[in-house]
Amino acid sequence: MRIHTGEKPFKCEVCDIRFRYRNHLTEHVRIHTGDEPFKCEVCLRRFRHRQSLKDHMRIHTGEKTFKCEVCKKLFAQRWNLNTHMLIHTGEKTFKCEVCEKLFTLRCNLNSHMKIHTGEKPFKCEVCEKLFTWIGNLNIHKMTHTGEKPFKCEVCEKFFTRSGNLNSHMMTHTGEKPFKCELCEKFFTHSGNLNSHMKIHTGEKTFKCKVCEKLFTQSGYLNSHMQIHTGEKPFQCQECHQMFNHKGALKQHLKIHTGEKPFQCEVCEKFFRCIANLNKHMKVHTGEKPFKCEACEKLFTHSHSLKMHMMSHTGEKPFKCEECHKSFRYRKSLTSHMMTHTGGQYKCEICQKLFTDIQILNRHMMIHTGEKPFKCEVCDKMFRQNVTLKLHMMTHTGEKPFKCEVCHKRLSHRGSLKEHMMIHTGEKPFKCEVCHQRFSNKGNLNKHMRIHTGEKPFQCEICKKLFARTSNLNAHMKTHTGEKPFKCKA
Repeated sequence: MRIHTGEKPFKCEVCDIRFRYRNHLTEHVRIHTGDEPFKCEVCLRRFRHRQSLKDHMRIHTGEKTFKCEVCKKLFAQRWNLNTHMLIHTGEKTFKCEVCEKLFTLRCNLNSHMKIHTGEKPFKCEVCEKLFTWIGNLNIHKMTHTGEKPFKCEVCEKFFTRSGNLNSHMMTHTGEKPFKCELCEKFFTHSGNLNSHMKIHTGEKTFKCKVCEKLFTQSGYLNSHMQIHTGEKPFQCQECHQMFNHKGALKQHLKIHTGEKPFQCEVCEKFFRCIANLNKHMKVHTGEKPFKCEACEKLFTHSHSLKMHMMSHTGEKPFKCEECHKSFRYRKSLTSHMMTHTGGQYKCEICQKLFTDIQILNRHMMIHTGEKPFKCEVCDKMFRQNVTLKLHMMTHTGEKPFKCEVCHKRLSHRGSLKEHMMIHTGEKPFKCEVCHQRFSNKGNLNKHMRIHTGEKPFQCEICKKLFARTSNLNAHMKTHTGEKPFKCKA
């Protein structure tokens, strides 16, 4: 009857709010006392109300009783379904007065406002790090305790948050429910879709206060700031290499463990991370969605297009502090720096130093004689797949690169660059012993063997050594008796 009469006989002594029933008052008083009598036996989290505990338990049991009638997605709690429905209706009624961004929920707007105010009221008692939201603080605390209560039933990996577990599960199911309406790309999370949309809109709202560079996401800005601070807080315990991000360290560790959990369904090749697999898949599909507006060349990845654009602009943003030479790519600068510091990877056979482990691995094939890539036309073997591809042009006759001076056509871009030096007279590679100059580094390397006496190519029959493969090939004819050249007279 109290519903009809409006009677509320039970009053809170702290805030004077009145209630119809005693049990409602009892539950309310817990807000003031902080009492949380209901405990989850799985993750030990505590709750004020029994119903809150029941709702929470569905996270652990996996029970999802509330279904979206539009996309058929299931939810553990009704309020999660109600929030989800706003995705379909597109309703965003709460507006930020600073940047005019719209939000579906008031609590999301309130959280967003802290980005503008810089407010970080929640402090970690262990390391004194500050956080904008208490949820982030609670998650951070688990880095100190090591607590990871959420387990993947497929691969048994543990997570600190149920949301991370749900996201991880999509790597097993392959589910990507969020679609970009412009390029029709699919994403596992709405946040990833929102970030992707900025590629199309060009929106970059996060600005570096040091160099004023703009970024689409705050995470990218935070990562960028470490360039200025030089901070690399994550260290590999195997080789002691330092990293800016925990994710970069995790990827690096797979080099030591040899772990490659992601497999291509077409060629069965394995990859260390899902991003590399996704890039690789475009080799099979032939997809090249990124187009250069200057020369209309197509690219598989946006990063490749950005790098290509520098060939039109002439931009070389990476500069060597030692000799002031500039480079288009950071990796080229890193490799170049080894010419000043010396290579860190050493060949145990000839003691030669290399700047990169992959280059050392390729070099080792000179000593082992390994040539795993075979031409299907003439059966010639090659050490690298790229060399085989270039060789195939001798059979197809393809010469896509043209000299604008003499109109000679060449098979490879590198050959065109070398050819252009005939017209320019440029010889940038100098021998430090006799000061003779060369148009390409390969010729310089061959020349250096005159001074060093190095002869890395050995005849398998008489064990004689040669400085060049061409000399070895010519010598082999003395054993085979081959005489391919006939006198025309």
